Amino acid sequence: MSLHFRVQNRTFLQCFLLMLCLTFSASISAADVQAFVGARIVPVSSEVIEEGTLLVRDGKIEQVGPVKDVIIPDGAMRIDVTGKTIIPGLICTHSHIGWGGGGDSSEPIQPECHTLDSVDVRSASFMRARAGGLTLVNQMPGSGHLISGRTTYLKLRDGGTVEDLLVHDASGWPMGGLKMANGTNSQRSAPFPGTRAKSASLVRQAYVKAQEYQAKIARAEGDPEKMPERDLRMEALVEALEGKRIVHHHTHRHDDILTVLRLKKEFGFEVVLHHVSDAWKVAKEIAAADAACSLIVVDSPGGKLEARDIKLENGAVLEEEGVNVAFHTDDWITDSRLFLRSAALGVRAGMSREGALRALTLSGAEMLGLADRTGSLAVGKDADFAVLSGDPFSVYTQILQTWVEGKQVFDRTNPEHLLFAIGGRGAGDDTAYNCCGGEDH
Repeated sequence: MSLHFRVQNRTFLQCFLLMLCLTFSASISAADVQAFVGARIVPVSSEVIEEGTLLVRDGKIEQVGPVKDVIIPDGAMRIDVTGKTIIPGLICTHSHIGWGGGGDSSEPIQPECHTLDSVDVRSASFMRARAGGLTLVNQMPGSGHLISGRTTYLKLRDGGTVEDLLVHDASGWPMGGLKMANGTNSQRSAPFPGTRAKSASLVRQAYVKAQEYQAKIARAEGDPEKMPERDLRMEALVEALEGKRIVHHHTHRHDDILTVLRLKKEFGFEVVLHHVSDAWKVAKEIAAADAACSLIVVDSPGGKLEARDIKLENGAVLEEEGVNVAFHTDDWITDSRLFLRSAALGVRAGMSREGALRALTLSGAEMLGLADRTGSLAVGKDADFAVLSGDPFSVYTQILQTWVEGKQVFDRTNPEHLLFAIGGRGAGDDTAYNCCGGEDH
């Protein structure tokens, strides 16, 4: 065999192996691509696509558009969703799923507490939330304190530990807010405040101390010898002062809402007003303060006295004034499985359809500082979405599938998942078990 033939043969073999590798690599890449074809797609941040394709690669949205315009790679997984509706995953800005607590009864101000250390992500409430189309929640401590602790932002991935669900910023910091409250919830016997005026004064004192702590750190200029003794309580408040941690403030009555706006102006923290039963009374003041509102929808009388003037028209009044509006569940106050209903009732009371759906999705993402990553179906964002059987605001519509970062976390055709969607025996159990020889008793 001549040297020339051996060289030519080796070159051919090398080219063949290279082409084989490239083909194999392309097939592996295509296998990570999902194409949801034929659905009515409601991106929220852009126009509705009546017959569209959502293309997902590696958990991110790669293309979204009319069927004729989206190029589907060879080997991609094609999922026929003809006749269905795809919307962004729902975002609850105020949730108590997993029962994570914050401060105890020892004092009214405990910002050092963190729901990250108490939330149970294996609770059945997480699966019920996925069955409701939720993909992201702000997991909150309760409102029995003026400051009850730090909240935790959780993606509803399929995971067994809280670390599996955390949302991190670019530095790796687990993101969350700061829970505050006023009104009757935090009023009790000493050491808790007995009046609204005392409540506000205690909050002011705490933030003044935080400003002093912040100033000491600034003066130290990184010198360990000059740094103040570490104070976890002050650290949390300084994070709020510096805008790293958004304040999520429980408030109902119009005068309590105005107190929060005064505190916002005085200390400069970013605030989302939660519940705001009386928002319709002070909508102009809320708009002037550039404060966002996360609304609860309660459609029957009862509950606390300070919420007696709540109106379904809250969303419409705030939308008219240009306020950024979201809805929340406060689960169990509103069942996460019925979250779409909150927006439907908002529409019934005068909100625009576009504004109401935004209030379940993109507005919530904005209030958590995550609008660049989720909340709408846009190229480059996380593939967080829900597949519906019909119109989002129809009482007959069912949530068929929920996807988080390109992975399915709820499927109504799965009997185990269906149980969480419709209730029945076992739907509320965190763990299913048999006690006596495998028989249910």
